[in-house]
Amino acid sequence: MNSLTRMSLTIQQCLVNFKSLIENAILTGGKKGITSAIRSSTPILNIHEAVKWEFVQKGVAAVRIFPPLDARKPELKLAGSLKQKHQDVCIIPARLSPKEEVMTDGLLKGVKDAYGKTFTERTISINVRSQMSSLQKNFDTLFERTFSEAQNLHERCPKMCLGEVYMIAVPEYDDRQFDANNIVLKKPRRQVVEQYIRSFLSINNRHDTKKHFYQYERVCLLIVDFTQNPPKLYTSDQELKDAGLLAEDSDMSIASLNWDSFAASLLAKWEERFGKSGKAG
Repeated sequence: MNSLTRMSLTIQQCLVNFKSLIENAILTGGKKGITSAIRSSTPILNIHEAVKWEFVQKGVAAVRIFPPLDARKPELKLAGSLKQKHQDVCIIPARLSPKEEVMTDGLLKGVKDAYGKTFTERTISINVRSQMSSLQKNFDTLFERTFSEAQNLHERCPKMCLGEVYMIAVPEYDDRQFDANNIVLKKPRRQVVEQYIRSFLSINNRHDTKKHFYQYERVCLLIVDFTQNPPKLYTSDQELKDAGLLAEDSDMSIASLNWDSFAASLLAKWEERFGKSGKAG
């Protein structure tokens, strides 16, 4: 994982490491280099680690986190209504054991679920994704993929607490320059930033467990300026406005999408539904 060690890692440290891996891949390998780096998942694993350590800082025992700290395996392969899928980061309940069961209906009828519905529903699952270039070009496909993941798990486990950490580079890297091994970042466009904020607000803060399966209990949108050293993580609406990324009179806000409250709010929602032990509900 390139210099990640078993120590408490901040989001800032992980962003520095992410930037180094991405830009070294461009400089040394061009388009093939950056493609290889992304497919290896090595850069984004830094953000996975930041997520894990944020939960540790909020009091979650390391033994409840999968994959474990500073590791990329084992991932939990959880079953929803339509498919089984390895999850990026999971927090398992402290006093509940998995119980294998065979799915009885839908597309997964007859398929073995190693964890069982009860254990799955009481597991917090967090997706971690990033988009460094072509922010607008690929948006529809990426956003549809994001809410379909929540839909799949919530349809089977409606009380399940789901998180999404989505990082975008603003300004974005110019992928037309990759072939020449050049690091060039495009001038940021305010309307693209507002599109991402508006869209992720629409799937954030799910409260009703009987509907809105496409939503997440908590979304974190990381808006990062990688032209700065160290990278600049925007943490407030005013910072975005000062940078010209939000209009002064904009009604868009990242207050409920910020990093600082992500883990705490997700844990609070889980405890509200299942109690401190994870057995209630």
